[in-house]
Amino acid sequence: MLAQYFHSMTDEQEALTALDRVGLKDRAHHLPAHLSGGEQQRVCIARALINDPKIVLADEPTGNLDAQNEEIVMRLLRELHSQGRTIVMVTHDPTVARMADRRIELHHGRISTIETFLLRDEEQIDEILEEIWVLQEHGEMAELGRMEVHGPGALPPTIAMERMVELGLVTAAEHPPEPHGHKHIVNPCHDAMVYTGNVPADGSMVIEFTERGRKRAADIIRRHRLAERLFTESLGMINEEEIEEQACRFEHILSPEATEKICAFLGHPQTCPHGAPIPPGECCTRPAAENMQRLFAHARRK
Repeated sequence: MLAQYFHSMTDEQEALTALDRVGLKDRAHHLPAHLSGGEQQRVCIARALINDPKIVLADEPTGNLDAQNEEIVMRLLRELHSQGRTIVMVTHDPTVARMADRRIELHHGRISTIETFLLRDEEQIDEILEEIWVLQEHGEMAELGRMEVHGPGALPPTIAMERMVELGLVTAAEHPPEPHGHKHIVNPCHDAMVYTGNVPADGSMVIEFTERGRKRAADIIRRHRLAERLFTESLGMINEEEIEEQACRFEHILSPEATEKICAFLGHPQTCPHGAPIPPGECCTRPAAENMQRLFAHARRK
């Protein structure tokens, strides 16, 4: 039994504490053969915790696990890392690899790529903030479990949302028991809100902006929709796919100064080409902005 196995390594209380940390205290008197693959992986993590290691070597820690157990194991490794431990992990799964701060790719025994994920994580956070904004813009609640962020190697929304809570961008609360309907929301400015597979009737948590998160989301939306205006009106682009792709790039790289200049150049537009409102910036509150809007409207009529 697990408790007896651990007892040969350390005292029973330490063993039970380690099992409790990985959610297996109630399985302490089961034989290893009676555990699922995910539970066996978590036992391996419990064994590592016994010695309080500074470095944890993990060889394919999520191999052959279902999605639920994979997320549990990933969360445990993330908790170990947050406690100051170094995790060295071997994996072929790009999603699991995104859990790391740095990825080193080997090709025929030689280092072929070294990549840090800080920037890509920031972009994923921007994508989620944008999705929450659009949902609220249409009167829908943002619910964890009903949101998806697409792209190769994207972090699972639950883990990405935890980071956003830690950063003070959103809050997460239990979904209210009252039943309610859901509208199908299409974001014409972005392809992030495309649901695939079986979407649950309600999400597990309700996500709300903090003041900081709302400001960041408004800035993202503003940059994206201004970029769409720039490409269609000033550059004459008509290919929707190309416009969306370039606007997505601009929303991540435009500085506040460049955004204000583009807004002024375009005459402080109030909507994107699809009719969605553009959150106003500081330049739009100046008296000259209203005069500029009238001038541009007059020029277009001519």
